[in-house]
Formats: sequence, structure tokens, C-alpha cells
Amino acid sequence: MTKVIDYYHFLLSPWSYLGIQHFNSVVAKHGAVVKYKPISVMDTFDNMGGTHPSKRHPSRIKHRMVELKRWSKHLDITMNFEPAFWPADQSLAAQMVYAIQDTNGNAGPFSDAILTAVWAQDRNIADENVLAEIAREYGFDSNALIAQAKSDAIAQTYSKTTQEAHERDVFGSPTYVYNGENFWGQDRIDFLDKALEN
Repeated sequence: MTKVIDYYHFLLSPWSYLGIQHFNSVVAKHGAVVKYKPISVMDTFDNMGGTHPSKRHPSRIKHRMVELKRWSKHLDITMNFEPAFWPADQSLAAQMVYAIQDTNGNAGPFSDAILTAVWAQDRNIADENVLAEIAREYGFDSNALIAQAKSDAIAQTYSKTTQEAHERDVFGSPTYVYNGENFWGQDRIDFLDKALEN
């Protein structure tokens, strides 16, 4: 039986970026299918009791940076800890992910590329021209993809999936949902791996 993972995430999340390699290796190991489900950052903070990093207490902001540096070093992943274009509006990028999946395409590489653009390449994912470049780099017709992503139907998918995530107790990124169980954070991928073994 096919093992399906619902992957709820922010395309701006440093933790989602740090989890890319490990998550992809676990997915490949188990031959799992991933449904990529980017969700609205601010709606999630507003509805699920979170606080945007920029509004947190200075001690929490400081510790967040310490942890990012620890994990980047531990995982040997190159990372810009103060990206030039963060935060940025991820809406169109997220809707492009849904547009790819709407045509039965594999949205994984594009989703990963958006995270990498923010955290390793200093590219502005709120810029339509940048998104078009990334789309072409991954073999998509950028004009067609962006047009589809801007459609009302895809916008509604983005909104409805955000609401779906909240109804499933998703309050942060990344959250991997498998077999009705939530695994929140890139540091929980080993637990997801074990769950997939059953």
C-alpha cells in the first residue's frame, strides 16, 4: 500500500529548509508519496497561537539564531542566517506549488528550490520574475504555470489547505502528517522514518 505524507510548510521556514535533505532521503527510502501543502504563514500565526519571529522577545530571537547555526553545522548545510529577502510574501510561490500538483506534476523539487532560494541564494521569492526563473530552471513553462497559479481556483486551494492544516492541529513548519500522526519540526524526521516502517 502506498504511504502518503501530507507535508505542511511555510516556504519561508528555515526549519523546512534544513529538513529538505533528510526528509527527501526518508521519502525515497520508503517509496512514499508526498503531498506538498504550503500554508499561509500569518494566518497560521494568527489562528494557531504563534508569534512571528520579528515580534518575539529578544531572548527568543537570540536563541533561534543559536539553534539555526547549531543545526546548520550539525547537518552540514550551507545557510544564510540573515537572508536579504526575508520575510517575503510567499503567496504566489505557494500557489505555484499547488498549480504543479494540480496537473499531476512533482512539486517537490520546486518547493525545495523556493526554500533554497530564500536561505542559500538571497533570491526574492515575492518577485514574479524570480519565480519565473526558478520555474524555468526546473523545466516548467513559467508563463503557463504562473497564470494557472494566479487563478481563483488555485488561490482557493491555498486558503482551504491552510484552514485544513489548522483543523489538523498544524501550528508550525515543517509539519509532516502520516497515518493521522503529526511530526512537527525537522528534528522529528527520524520519528517519521520509524512510523513509515510500520
